Amino acid sequence: MDPVSVGLLVALAGGAGGEVGRQSWVGLGELVRRPFRRGEDAAHARGISSGEVELAALGQAPADAARAQALSTALAVRAALDAEFHAGLQQWHEQAKLVRTGDGEVHNTISGGTQYGPVVQGRDFSGLSFITNPPPPPATPEGGASPARG
Repeated sequence: MDPVSVGLLVALAGGAGGEVGRQSWVGLGELVRRPFRRGEDAAHARGISSGEVELAALGQAPADAARAQALSTALAVRAALDAEFHAGLQQWHEQAKLVRTGDGEVHNTISGGTQYGPVVQGRDFSGLSFITNPPPPPATPEGGASPARG
Protein backbone atom coordinates (compact mmCIF):
# COMPACT_ATOMS: atom_id res chain seq x y z
CA MET A 1 0.00 0.00 0.00
CA ASP A 2 1.22 3.50 -0.82
CA PRO A 3 1.68 5.80 2.16
CA VAL A 4 -1.12 8.24 2.82
CA SER A 5 -0.02 11.53 1.30
CA VAL A 6 0.98 14.36 3.58
CA GLY A 7 -1.05 16.74 1.41
CA LEU A 8 -4.21 14.70 1.87
CA LEU A 9 -3.73 14.48 5.64
CA VAL A 10 -3.10 18.24 5.94
CA ALA A 11 -6.13 19.02 3.79
CA LEU A 12 -8.46 16.74 5.74
CA ALA A 13 -7.15 17.92 9.12
CA GLY A 14 -7.69 21.51 7.95
CA GLY A 15 -11.32 20.88 7.04
CA ALA A 16 -11.02 20.59 3.25
CA GLY A 17 -13.76 18.78 1.41
CA GLY A 18 -16.65 20.08 3.49
CA GLU A 19 -18.82 17.53 5.23
CA VAL A 20 -17.37 14.63 3.23
CA GLY A 21 -13.85 15.64 4.25
CA ARG A 22 -14.90 15.95 7.89
CA GLN A 23 -16.44 12.48 7.78
CA SER A 24 -13.26 11.12 6.22
CA TRP A 25 -11.16 12.67 9.03
CA VAL A 26 -13.52 11.18 11.64
CA GLY A 27 -13.29 7.82 9.88
CA LEU A 28 -9.51 7.90 10.09
CA GLY A 29 -9.76 8.62 13.80
CA GLU A 30 -12.08 5.65 14.30
CA LEU A 31 -9.74 3.41 12.34
CA VAL A 32 -6.68 4.50 14.32
CA ARG A 33 -8.45 3.97 17.65
CA ARG A 34 -9.28 0.34 16.86
CA PRO A 35 -7.24 -2.11 18.93
CA PHE A 36 -3.77 -2.65 17.54
CA ARG A 37 -3.63 -6.30 16.41
CA ARG A 38 0.05 -6.96 16.07
CA GLY A 39 1.16 -9.94 14.07
CA GLU A 40 3.07 -12.95 15.32
CA ASP A 41 6.07 -10.81 16.25
CA ALA A 42 4.23 -8.83 18.93
CA ALA A 43 7.35 -8.43 21.07
CA HIS A 44 9.09 -6.63 18.20
CA ALA A 45 6.12 -4.29 17.68
CA ARG A 46 5.65 -3.10 21.28
CA GLY A 47 7.21 0.32 20.74
CA ILE A 48 5.22 1.01 17.56
CA SER A 49 2.70 3.84 17.60
CA SER A 50 -0.95 3.14 16.91
CA GLY A 51 -1.12 6.55 15.22
CA GLU A 52 -3.40 8.11 17.86
CA VAL A 53 -0.76 10.52 19.17
CA GLU A 54 0.18 11.65 15.66
CA LEU A 55 -3.47 12.04 14.66
CA ALA A 56 -4.17 14.21 17.72
CA ALA A 57 -1.05 16.29 17.09
CA LEU A 58 -2.07 16.98 13.49
CA GLY A 59 -5.58 17.84 14.65
CA GLN A 60 -4.06 20.51 16.93
CA ALA A 61 -1.93 22.02 14.11
CA PRO A 62 -3.59 21.03 10.82
CA ALA A 63 -1.20 22.96 8.59
CA ASP A 64 1.94 21.36 10.05
CA ALA A 65 3.45 19.18 7.33
CA ALA A 66 5.91 17.60 9.78
CA ARG A 67 3.02 16.37 11.93
CA ALA A 68 1.26 15.06 8.83
CA GLN A 69 4.44 13.25 7.80
CA ALA A 70 4.69 11.69 11.28
CA LEU A 71 1.08 10.48 10.98
CA SER A 72 1.67 9.11 7.49
CA THR A 73 4.70 7.20 8.76
CA ALA A 74 2.84 5.85 11.80
CA LEU A 75 -0.02 4.67 9.57
CA ALA A 76 2.38 2.93 7.17
CA VAL A 77 4.27 1.17 9.98
CA ARG A 78 1.08 0.05 11.67
CA ALA A 79 -0.33 -1.19 8.37
CA ALA A 80 2.82 -3.25 7.84
CA LEU A 81 2.38 -4.92 11.24
CA ASP A 82 -1.41 -5.26 11.44
CA ALA A 83 -3.14 -6.96 8.50
CA GLU A 84 -6.61 -5.96 9.67
CA PHE A 85 -5.54 -2.33 10.01
CA HIS A 86 -3.87 -2.51 6.59
CA ALA A 87 -7.14 -3.58 4.97
CA GLY A 88 -9.12 -0.89 6.78
CA LEU A 89 -6.57 1.81 5.95
CA GLN A 90 -6.53 0.81 2.31
CA GLN A 91 -10.32 1.03 2.13
CA TRP A 92 -10.31 4.39 3.95
CA HIS A 93 -7.55 5.73 1.70
CA GLU A 94 -9.41 4.85 -1.50
CA GLN A 95 -12.47 6.76 -0.27
CA ALA A 96 -10.45 9.68 1.13
CA LYS A 97 -8.65 10.22 -2.17
CA LEU A 98 -12.02 11.09 -3.70
CA VAL A 99 -12.55 14.01 -1.32
CA ARG A 100 -12.09 17.31 -3.10
CA THR A 101 -9.28 18.83 -1.10
CA GLY A 102 -8.43 21.71 -3.39
CA ASP A 103 -5.34 19.99 -4.75
CA GLY A 104 -4.95 21.01 -8.35
CA GLU A 105 -7.47 23.82 -8.21
CA VAL A 106 -7.40 26.06 -11.22
CA HIS A 107 -8.17 29.77 -11.18
CA ASN A 108 -8.19 31.24 -14.68
CA THR A 109 -8.21 34.95 -15.41
CA ILE A 110 -8.23 36.80 -18.68
CA SER A 111 -7.55 40.49 -18.63
CA GLY A 112 -6.18 43.31 -20.70
CA GLY A 113 -7.11 43.85 -24.27
CA THR A 114 -9.15 42.02 -26.80
CA GLN A 115 -8.75 38.32 -27.22
CA TYR A 116 -8.64 37.03 -30.79
CA GLY A 117 -9.47 33.40 -31.05
CA PRO A 118 -10.76 30.75 -28.70
CA VAL A 119 -9.93 30.74 -25.04
CA VAL A 120 -10.10 27.45 -23.16
CA GLN A 121 -10.13 27.50 -19.40
CA GLY A 122 -9.93 24.44 -17.23
CA ARG A 123 -7.56 21.77 -16.12
CA ASP A 124 -6.01 18.51 -17.30
CA PHE A 125 -6.71 18.81 -21.01
CA SER A 126 -5.26 16.29 -23.42
CA GLY A 127 -5.67 15.55 -27.08
CA LEU A 128 -7.11 18.95 -27.97
CA SER A 129 -6.48 20.69 -31.27
CA PHE A 130 -7.92 23.88 -32.64
CA ILE A 131 -8.10 25.22 -36.14
CA THR A 132 -8.87 28.92 -36.20
CA ASN A 133 -8.77 31.78 -38.62
CA PRO A 134 -5.93 34.27 -38.25
CA PRO A 135 -6.72 37.34 -36.17
CA PRO A 136 -8.13 40.35 -38.01
CA PRO A 137 -5.69 43.12 -38.92
CA PRO A 138 -5.31 45.84 -36.33
CA ALA A 139 -7.68 48.77 -36.65
CA THR A 140 -6.19 51.90 -38.13
CA PRO A 141 -5.83 54.81 -35.76
CA GLU A 142 -8.26 57.68 -36.29
CA GLY A 143 -6.97 60.25 -38.68
CA GLY A 144 -4.42 57.79 -40.00
CA ALA A 145 -4.01 56.78 -43.60
CA SER A 146 -6.53 54.37 -45.05
CA PRO A 147 -5.39 51.33 -46.92
CA ALA A 148 -5.02 52.00 -50.64
CA ARG A 149 -7.93 51.02 -52.79
CA GLY A 150 -7.39 49.84 -56.23
